[in-house]
Amino acid sequence: MKQRTYESSVHFYGILWDIAALAVFLMLPVCICLHLGVWPEAKYVFEGLLPVALLFYPTSVIEVFTYTPLLGAGGTYLSFVTGNITNLKLPCGLNAMENVGVRANSEEGEVISTIAIATSSIVTTLIIAVGVVAFSPLLPYLTDDSSPFAPAFDQVVPALFGALGISYFMKHWKLAFVPIAAIVILLLFNGTVSTGVLIPVGVVVSMLSAHLMYKKGWVGK
Repeated sequence: MKQRTYESSVHFYGILWDIAALAVFLMLPVCICLHLGVWPEAKYVFEGLLPVALLFYPTSVIEVFTYTPLLGAGGTYLSFVTGNITNLKLPCGLNAMENVGVRANSEEGEVISTIAIATSSIVTTLIIAVGVVAFSPLLPYLTDDSSPFAPAFDQVVPALFGALGISYFMKHWKLAFVPIAAIVILLLFNGTVSTGVLIPVGVVVSMLSAHLMYKKGWVGK
């Protein structure tokens, strides 16, 4: 039997586990319907699915093309199974590769990104388990709108991305200026745009502006 290469193994097991995870997700409502003996009519399912699908189906396709060059194949497969990509998996993978000094499209980057995201998933699961047990009695008081700590919970993600992003912005401020300006302008017109739209827009603008600056000689060749 011919031994698989690392790359082919990543794709084989990545596809296998993604399909398995999707099957598990779909089996939950199926099991509930089987247990209760009640099945929803197709027209009601599609009526509820249509407005969600119009937004999230194109976004999910775009995210594959957006995240894969940043995280590598292994990191992308693992991220889509474990979830919370934008808030956790993407920063962990990028930060790990930055610290080691490798790129996602290299073999080293593939390994580092996958290990970082796997570690992040394990640590997150453990922290959530401990947090649920230890802090569940206190959470209603901490997250309540009247709590003095409530505003801090709304700033966790901006603080995380600000801390991670500033190092990239300072190193490559010419490349960062145009996509940041484009995102700010977009949010000025519509402040409710989701990150699933902002990230692909930022990626496309970044690529186009970087290519133009490279051709004009404004950034190093």
